[in-house]
Amino acid sequence: MEVAARAALDALFAPRGIAVVGASRTASKLGAVMARSLQRFPGYLALVNARDPEMHASVRDAARVGPVDLAVICVPAPASAATVAEAADAGARAALVCGGGFAEIGPEGEQHQRALAAVAARTGIRLLGPNTSGFLVPARGLTASFVPGVSDVPAGRVAVVAASGGVNHALAFLLTEAGHGVSLAVGLGNGVDLTTPDVLEHLADDPDTTAVALHVESVADGPRLAAAVARLARTRPVVALVVGRHDIGAFARSHTGALATSWRTTRAALAQAGAVLVDDERELVDAAGALSLARLPAAADPGVGVVTGQAGPGLLLLDDLRGRAARVPELGGGARSALADVLPPLTYQCNPVDTGRPGPGFDRVLGAVADDPGIDLVAGYALHEPAAFDLVGAVDAFRATRPGVPLLLGVGGAGPEVARTRRALLDRGVPVAGDPRGLAAMTGALLADARARHRAGAPAHCARPTAVVPGPGPWDEDQVKGLLDLLGVPTMPRRACPDRAAAHRALAELPGAVAVKMLDAAVLHKTEIGGVHLGVGSTGQLDAALDALEAGGARRFLVESMAPAGVDLVVGARRDPVFGPLVLVGLGGTTAEALADVALRLAPLDPAEAAAMPGELAGRALLDGWRGGPVLDRQALAAVVVALGDLLHAHPQLDEIEINPLRLTVDGLVALDAVCLATDPEVTRGHSDQ
Repeated sequence: MEVAARAALDALFAPRGIAVVGASRTASKLGAVMARSLQRFPGYLALVNARDPEMHASVRDAARVGPVDLAVICVPAPASAATVAEAADAGARAALVCGGGFAEIGPEGEQHQRALAAVAARTGIRLLGPNTSGFLVPARGLTASFVPGVSDVPAGRVAVVAASGGVNHALAFLLTEAGHGVSLAVGLGNGVDLTTPDVLEHLADDPDTTAVALHVESVADGPRLAAAVARLARTRPVVALVVGRHDIGAFARSHTGALATSWRTTRAALAQAGAVLVDDERELVDAAGALSLARLPAAADPGVGVVTGQAGPGLLLLDDLRGRAARVPELGGGARSALADVLPPLTYQCNPVDTGRPGPGFDRVLGAVADDPGIDLVAGYALHEPAAFDLVGAVDAFRATRPGVPLLLGVGGAGPEVARTRRALLDRGVPVAGDPRGLAAMTGALLADARARHRAGAPAHCARPTAVVPGPGPWDEDQVKGLLDLLGVPTMPRRACPDRAAAHRALAELPGAVAVKMLDAAVLHKTEIGGVHLGVGSTGQLDAALDALEAGGARRFLVESMAPAGVDLVVGARRDPVFGPLVLVGLGGTTAEALADVALRLAPLDPAEAAAMPGELAGRALLDGWRGGPVLDRQALAAVVVALGDLLHAHPQLDEIEINPLRLTVDGLVALDAVCLATDPEVTRGHSDQ
């Protein structure tokens, strides 16, 4: 982060002095609440209210007494812009605008918000908000929040960066309950000036933060957000919760547009940048808390050793880990031999290791599992049974001999003794959960982070120069497939026919039965108007198909050899309005939309990254020879995906290019249907159907 930019955010999060503008003696007013919240601040605190003779008349007056880096604005929305401008003129470098009444209420509020933005742009003051409940930095005694009880949140290693002030505080409380606390917790509110990337860039150099819990509702600048996450994730793990799983936008004219929702695209972009994705706030707390204490080396597929004191919870843990694609390898002979010296013969000793009931020697069990060459971290679960064994003592003994092996624990139970045990483990740097699901979430987070950094270590892919010139459009089906031919994507033999005579010649020349289609760039979905006839094998069938097409208005025809049976995929590249070019792989046809079983990446991308995309599909078994079917060549698919992404990246006039279906046959991949859309909304959009 640039020195000037860091200094500006230091003025917000590490100010020497604060002025509360609009401070009040009325306990219920925002200015009074903020003044109370800031009472523990050890620096200079000034209360500003021109109508109260015992307070400062202005920020400038307050600045004559002590330094004012941060102005906390507690005035109505119509007066906020002028108040921020006065604070900036008095030397304040940052402002927090907590109140509402801005863009969230409609046109009148939007006017006030635009005025705030203009002041920030003109003066250079960095502005957090408006419409936020504030932020807190416990280690500095700084609680710039009007939420009761937030001053009790302790200092910790996790930074919370949330779109919502309410979510920010909810996560801070959950992290406190989990025994972690926060280094910084900030709610961005309407984000008129400071946005998520600004705070992430600030945290990249923060020595007090070892992990970041990120809450995302919407994204204004996709590439900048992805770049900020990528930079931060190199040194501090980022765990992201993206809101909007069930968003449904206007139906796009292609499958790629329909499936690449903002939620899926944002998650894909953040994961590609190195973030660990979670599905709810509890998992966010478990994952960020664990990663604040432990981090695996970068690895393609780390192995997990599971040790459980009770079989039932162990099965829950194992099942959850399998759902997270965790590798739980069977232990080798050396580990099993060591375990046999400690455990009764009837216990399961292969991985997971079930001790039956934990007792003395638990540290030796952990050690035997950790020593196996296939194990990179150990996840253990046990009920709290102090009469049976000393769990904390066992952990101390294990870590004394194997300090480099990450250990995560689940400790079941209730009451003050259990809380003290969990606290003792956290104090030793051991992530701890209260149940198998929490332990699985912690373990999955460490695995996902290690895999992401392994991918980040691969050479960056730059879009390859392409000699393919798509032109301005519109494109009919034959022209779109001509583009695919130039890109090296296989298609079936075909003929574009200007009249019936040409169609009859094509039937005679092309191998096998054919598909006969209306060829018109202005018709988007030909199947819906009877514009496609399949399995045509005789002149009589061809004449019947041509009669029907001409009755529907067709003047040109496409005659194409029928493809063999296989498994259909959809592969597309689309220019996202927030993140830019992206690529998509999923199951083809209507299945893609019904199940939303897709993988997304930002383009351009590396072939290895593209080859990994099918592995994310729930239906990936269909691509691996299901019931004797064809087996996908992932490198061949990657070549198609990369080519489409590179084409879109190289040609700004293209909005989207899609193949649906791209059929997997015994002879390889073949494109049966294609769509190419131009960015200019006035350009007619071409589509092909089979």
